[in-house]
Amino acid sequence: MSVTLDQARKIIRQTMAKGEDMKLKPLSVVVLDAGGHVVAFERSDDASPGRFGIAHGKAYGAVMLGMAGTAQMKRAEDQAYFMAAVNGVFGGHVVPVPGGVLLRNAAGKVVGAVGVTGDSSDNDATAAMAGIEAAALVGEI
Repeated sequence: MSVTLDQARKIIRQTMAKGEDMKLKPLSVVVLDAGGHVVAFERSDDASPGRFGIAHGKAYGAVMLGMAGTAQMKRAEDQAYFMAAVNGVFGGHVVPVPGGVLLRNAAGKVVGAVGVTGDSSDNDATAAMAGIEAAALVGEI
């Protein structure tokens, strides 16, 4: 089972709302299924067009490695050669920083990932968690 379109839409709506509540810079949010395919994407008015690639890279790394953005960043800091190799395998599409959130269902199974970009990586992750909770899923940052 993967994240549904309905869940993805809820995640995006609530992530964007949280960003507005926190007065964050314009956000872009992508939700991927368990296979790394885009389920839904939105970007705020005034968000730069290049943000899709960043949001996608955050989520893609999380789902493909089964490792959230915070853990990926730690791994990149500790073993840069490993993350460089991973990025080679995945065509340079992995962005190993917070804001890439692994999605799990109530049973703990990975069902996809969320990528948020636009503000600081930590704020991106905070906004993502609000969206994930609204969709009744569990996020791993």
